[in-house]
Amino acid sequence: MRLGLLRHYDFRQLFVADTISQLGTQVSILALPLVAVLALHAGPFEVGLLAACETAAFLLVGLPAGAWVDRMRRRNVLIVGDLGRAVVLGSVPVAWWLDVLTMPQLYAVGLLAGVFTVFFDVAYQSYLPHLVGRDNLVEGNAKLEAVRGVNQIAGPTAAGLVIQWLTAPVAVAVDAVSFVGSALFVGLIRKREPKPARKPDAHLGREIGEGLRFVLGNRLLRSIAMCTGSSNLFSNISGAMLIVLFARDLRLSPGTIGLFFSFGAMGGLAGALVATRVAARIGQGPAIWIPIAVAGPFQLLVPIAQRGWLLWAAAFGYLVYGVAVVVYNITQVSFRQGLTPERLLGRMNATMRFLVWGTVPIGGLIGGVLGKYLGVREALWVAAIGGMFTFLPVFLSPLRTMRELPTGHDEEPAPADVPVPQTSDT
Repeated sequence: MRLGLLRHYDFRQLFVADTISQLGTQVSILALPLVAVLALHAGPFEVGLLAACETAAFLLVGLPAGAWVDRMRRRNVLIVGDLGRAVVLGSVPVAWWLDVLTMPQLYAVGLLAGVFTVFFDVAYQSYLPHLVGRDNLVEGNAKLEAVRGVNQIAGPTAAGLVIQWLTAPVAVAVDAVSFVGSALFVGLIRKREPKPARKPDAHLGREIGEGLRFVLGNRLLRSIAMCTGSSNLFSNISGAMLIVLFARDLRLSPGTIGLFFSFGAMGGLAGALVATRVAARIGQGPAIWIPIAVAGPFQLLVPIAQRGWLLWAAAFGYLVYGVAVVVYNITQVSFRQGLTPERLLGRMNATMRFLVWGTVPIGGLIGGVLGKYLGVREALWVAAIGGMFTFLPVFLSPLRTMRELPTGHDEEPAPADVPVPQTSDT
């Protein structure tokens, strides 16, 4: 990968901070549910409930978080978000060492860490345009997604080995330390934002409403929200139950579980490396829907996972879908950031997060209920079949043939070979 923005001092600090934090997060994604299954002997419903708690904050505080972030310096929000997660996650190994760890504590840890994550993610996506400029958004997002891809490859394997050698609670401690390291590098960023001016008549409810109207009033953003939200719903039905299938039903070692997710995550890195070229070759609109439509059927390989070669067939399905999801994410996130006025970035990102991540805890709960009453593998089949059709909202929108997506306050251009819509998108 060419250096490009990595020559930019401030972006480099954000890049290193993200690298450290993402590696730790990949450890914790595997470690926290394995703490529940291996240390506390949790069942499918309890694991599903834990998955729901980890992302419930997007429903609880997702909308007001955007309005609050737009009132604050985003760099400060990033630092507080990192340090807050370090403290909350650090409580898990401490309680385990004291022999007082319980499932209610894990639920609370998941919920509180999720609150800090909501604020961090909203500030993070809103901070990038300020840091690198709107002309460099695709490159910036691609490099950060490449970091995510590399860590999704290395992280699960490292997590599995740490869990196997040192236990799952110790792996959670590793994640807590990583957030401290991330905060230190964010603190080294030199470029300072001016504190956003607050109007005398500022009102939280009106500011939240403005963000909602901006997203829901735009046909392209609506279709992206529907696509991503439904994808997250089915992905988290699957994600909650895969850990139960591997650790309890197939009795795979933590190292093997980590290796499975690492192999599947190689697709994310590949997607980050080719996203810019895919969008240039087929157009930005088609780059949003074609990859996930083509890769969707590969999800059917996941429910057939068994010990032996079928396990790696399922991992291959994960890999192919990972390529598609990352190409989709880089293209649509860059479009959203370039379309939105500076003053609305926090609220746009928070509204999108509320809509698309709000389905994540619902997916975790549905996965837990299906796993308990129908069976773990049956829950995985529901997720795989449903996930094949998540591309439809963007396919049925003007994005289907738009080679160039609008920026700033431009009117939505008519896609090639598609009539101009008669209804207003504002």
